[in-house]
Amino acid sequence: MIDLLPDRLPWFIAGPLLGCLIVGLFAIGNRPMGSLGAYIQTVSAVRGGAPEPWRVWFFGGMILGGFLVAILGGGPPAGLAFGALGEELSTPVLALVLLAGGLLIGFGARWAGGCTMGHGLCGTAILSRGSMVATAVFMSAAVAVSFLIHVVVGGRL
Repeated sequence: MIDLLPDRLPWFIAGPLLGCLIVGLFAIGNRPMGSLGAYIQTVSAVRGGAPEPWRVWFFGGMILGGFLVAILGGGPPAGLAFGALGEELSTPVLALVLLAGGLLIGFGARWAGGCTMGHGLCGTAILSRGSMVATAVFMSAAVAVSFLIHVVVGGRL
């Protein structure tokens, strides 16, 4: 298939689009947009709860949109490779690292009361002190882990 989409959207397009979405959602429904909230609402719907329907649609749109972009972008890559980290670690170790990372991200997002998108984009937009602290912690942890990985693999990443 012909590659219809660029590898990634330039920041000067993606940033304003996200900003307009966030401001629009606050203007229309006075609600923050966040991936974790959409996931929680979708799980609630599956369990028979009464979710906010737009959040379930938002979560479904993220999943279907990801598949659509993968297909229009030439198809998802086949194989178990995971970039430079996958070249440094064996498949079982890589699977454990990714599982541990996913669990820590999920735990941290629930503990912080929202995901990086919810705090970093929406919370800071409304000048929430808690969101500013959470975003600072997210960013600091990301920088620290990046440096740690760099040291552990001897600068190969």
